[in-house]
Amino acid sequence: MGKFLCGPHVAVEFDDRVLAHLQIVISAKLRRRESMMFSWRDSADSGDGRTSVWVHPLADVAFKFYGHRKPAVNAEWVDALMLEANKPGGLQLIEEPGAGAGAPLAHHNPISASGAVLVGRQIGADHGRPHHLSVNRSR
Repeated sequence: MGKFLCGPHVAVEFDDRVLAHLQIVISAKLRRRESMMFSWRDSADSGDGRTSVWVHPLADVAFKFYGHRKPAVNAEWVDALMLEANKPGGLQLIEEPGAGAGAPLAHHNPISASGAVLVGRQIGADHGRPHHLSVNRSR
């Protein structure tokens, strides 16, 4: 599992393979000095809603990979994610073409009523389905 970090309040865990594809797309947008929304669907255990973050060229963005090997990149998935990123609604994390794993969900969206960050836990990757996410963020 790796992490996408955006500013001081957003830390989202992804499988390293998913994170590698997101890094290519988000880096391309930021290199062109373009801003966008980045959104994902929350799981039922975190309210079954959506979470979105505004990613812009002045944002502190980091990609932390926990595996030491670079994952294989699927050019078709990069193209599909880039098309999403260029839509008015911004980048939506979509399933890898041909994977048949379903739409990705964010698990355990830990925002308390006070806005304090709760410690997140990662839900298992369910037999090769790399789209499970954990979110740690505060207001």
